[in-house]
Amino acid sequence: MTYSELVTAIQTYTENNFPTTTLADSTVVTSTTQINRLITQAEQRIYNSVQFPSIRKNVTASTTTNNKYLSCPSDFLATYSMAVIDADGVYEYLLNKDVNFIRQAYPQPTDTDIPKYYALFGPTVSGVTITNELSFILGPTPDAVYSVELHYYYYPESITVASSGQTWLGDNFDTVLLYGSLVEAYTYMKGEQDLIVLYDTKYKEALALAKRLGDGMERQDAYRSGQYRQAVT
Repeated sequence: MTYSELVTAIQTYTENNFPTTTLADSTVVTSTTQINRLITQAEQRIYNSVQFPSIRKNVTASTTTNNKYLSCPSDFLATYSMAVIDADGVYEYLLNKDVNFIRQAYPQPTDTDIPKYYALFGPTVSGVTITNELSFILGPTPDAVYSVELHYYYYPESITVASSGQTWLGDNFDTVLLYGSLVEAYTYMKGEQDLIVLYDTKYKEALALAKRLGDGMERQDAYRSGQYRQAVT
């Protein structure tokens, strides 16, 4: 399902073209703005309910000698894994701990070595300005420049801004995207309760199938897990 097909479906199901409106403060909200907001809200609900491989990304960075902090990517949501690569190209996967553990285990800035642990520290500080980006704290403090490979969760590009008008979710699981958008649309419209319940039920049915794929089938294979067998009665 493309973006234009999704918009047409939302308008058809709801029998609402979401006409341009002017708010009390004279702000003009266009039809496109309204519909795009509903779609992106649905996408966020879906991506926070199912761990599709498409919401993971890999990046590499480098530590700074004697600096225990490492900035997160701007689109970072949560860590999947973090590894330090030594001079021989060997991957050493770091263990996730909390900040208290790292502070207690390595209390001195001179406690340096190849990092073994990491924790999500908090907002990055640029000069005296606290930014919206997060940072990691490493333990022990890196004693050299090391390559770091971070595998992390993020929000993929929304179908509302994709240049092709297509995304993985729209191409492979359009039902959950459509019904999720309809739930948001009818909530926004303060629609009839029976229709909200209907579309919410259809959304949950589609979400269950999506979880079967993202949290089930994509995490196993027939060789290791065996083929699915339906009980015979």
